[in-house]
Amino acid sequence: MDRSEHFPIGASITVDQLTDSPYDALASLRASEPVSWVPATNAWFVTRRDLAIEAMKDAERFTVDDERFTTAQVLGTSMLSLDGPEHERHRRAFTAPFRPKFVREELQSRIAARAERLMAQTMAGKRELRTGLAGPLAVETILDVLGLDDVDSADVLTWYGAFGDAIVALTVGDDVPPEVHATLAQLYSYVGDAMGSDDAGLITHLVSDEILTAEEIPAAVAVVMFGAIETSEGMTANAFWHLLTHPEQWNRLRSDRSLIAAAIDESLRLEPAAAWIDRYTTTEVELGGTTIPQGALVTINLLAANRDPEVFERPDEFDIDRPNLAQHVTFVQGPHACIGLHVARAETHAALTAALDWEAANDTRLELDRSSSSAPQGLIFRKPSAVVSTPRL
Repeated sequence: MDRSEHFPIGASITVDQLTDSPYDALASLRASEPVSWVPATNAWFVTRRDLAIEAMKDAERFTVDDERFTTAQVLGTSMLSLDGPEHERHRRAFTAPFRPKFVREELQSRIAARAERLMAQTMAGKRELRTGLAGPLAVETILDVLGLDDVDSADVLTWYGAFGDAIVALTVGDDVPPEVHATLAQLYSYVGDAMGSDDAGLITHLVSDEILTAEEIPAAVAVVMFGAIETSEGMTANAFWHLLTHPEQWNRLRSDRSLIAAAIDESLRLEPAAAWIDRYTTTEVELGGTTIPQGALVTINLLAANRDPEVFERPDEFDIDRPNLAQHVTFVQGPHACIGLHVARAETHAALTAALDWEAANDTRLELDRSSSSAPQGLIFRKPSAVVSTPRL
């Protein structure tokens, strides 16, 4: 069957569109083909919010436990690529350090101190907020949680750039670059050393808790690190991009810090750091009036769901006064809801606070250098290549 005849909009979408500026294409899908075949990614796209939530919550019909799952192919088997009791076991091993109380009492002050230091260093240097502040803050925080204090932050950012590129390569039908395997082996080596240490970090607790086997821990740690770094860096960088491209809303944060949380949620809604998540049908599925065959790859597009006009008025606008901005699905719903969302929020909140504090201490205002900055882009992982800030009196 030629699916293009039944899903003409999906058939016309290209990888370049999805990477550079996917908004109009996704809006057309959502309006006319909310469950649509997209040959460019060899997947069924789900773009309407209610249908996205239905699929996310139904792990029996829409599973991650499939040998084609791209993250597992790159990083190994983990809670991200398991369902049912095995998923619950892997997830349980990581719940303690990501609970809100632990983040608030044990991590928040350390995250804030890091953000303040990194902000000062960034503004004394290239003034680029993604690679100077957002990325290092995400790396240092997860290394602290895991107890990997001897790992160089710059190396980790390089590793995870390579891992992200490998996942995107698999998505468009390419092979994993061979050097990625050597990079993963290097990370596994560090994790193995930490497993035999007396450090008080999470890796040591994973060994003593015995929820995971010694063979399972390295891949589990790699996936948690990847999620904590890739998505947290993008989340913070996107927040700076949205606020500095809307200076009137950044100005409001200067006078009312209580608006920071709303600004973060609105940025999360408008531009998720991870644009989509993949599932595989375990049986023939009827979703939104469309029949999806058994064994099909289903891409749940969070970026499209977050801009559903049936839920959000003026969905393409950045508005921190939006009454229902917290209804975004960026952190996923159902059994695979993001385990690190409280840490990620704490990082972005600390980064924005550090920038506002730096402004106040230096009696200046940050403006976006548009000639050196770029809008968020990326096929799956979306963030600006640079967010360069210029102090103004």
